Amino acid sequence: MSGHSKWATTKHKKAIIDSRRAKAFAKYIKAIEVAARQGGAELSGNPTLFDAVTKAKKNSVPSDNIERAIKRGGGLESGGANWETIMYEGYGPNGVALLIECLSDNRNRAASEVRVAVTRNGGNMADPGSVSYMFNRKGVVLVPKKNGLTEDKLLEFVLDSGAEEVNDLGETFEVVSDPSDLVKVRTSLQSANIEYDSAETSFLPSVSVPLDAEGAKKVFSLIEAIEDCDDVQNVVASLRKQVRELMKSNGIHKNYVDFFLGIR
Repeated sequence: MSGHSKWATTKHKKAIIDSRRAKAFAKYIKAIEVAARQGGAELSGNPTLFDAVTKAKKNSVPSDNIERAIKRGGGLESGGANWETIMYEGYGPNGVALLIECLSDNRNRAASEVRVAVTRNGGNMADPGSVSYMFNRKGVVLVPKKNGLTEDKLLEFVLDSGAEEVNDLGETFEVVSDPSDLVKVRTSLQSANIEYDSAETSFLPSVSVPLDAEGAKKVFSLIEAIEDCDDVQNVVASLRKQVRELMKSNGIHKNYVDFFLGIR
């Protein structure tokens, strides 16, 4: 009986992992389609598409899926959806601000799914503009710590290309710039043969909400539920400055920290 129970548990865990992997792949494919539709299907002339494809490849999305997404987005193949970017705002436990970005072909479905996920997991929806002012759109490049790369050395490589700051996120460096300088920052890293995990525009919080370990876990569960919605592309919380210290002092698992910091 115990053997059967163990096998059932293993199958259940595998099903969850497979489901999350499929959802992640779908998000990468959506981003590629939208980038190709907005800027054309040529990687050399579309830096947003180049970065979306690079991120998908680094996360093991099959090449055939990537190529078909580029063709659909570029109008070279039928079947592409009319994806629309929709932003929602909300609050989590302890007043943590949430900015929820969706890519959807059905605005009503997206609104319903997000509202249910937020309200059933300890959060509240907020009026447009009541949360978004706490976030700024920035260019963000994540660089893994490899080959003895230091924060000061990395800053030397990217400072002249428009980088505003370099943050140490533990196992990764985060290079922040104005969105208009993102391509220059990424190009400077390529020229210096420095590997990077992702380069994209993202919303970063301008304020951080004080939170204890238990509160952080509740917010993590809320974000996880929101990101489980098919139409949700990204969730940003006003917690970035606290989570690393919370992990060190209260034993929060690294996965929580990486989730809050957008390292996926």
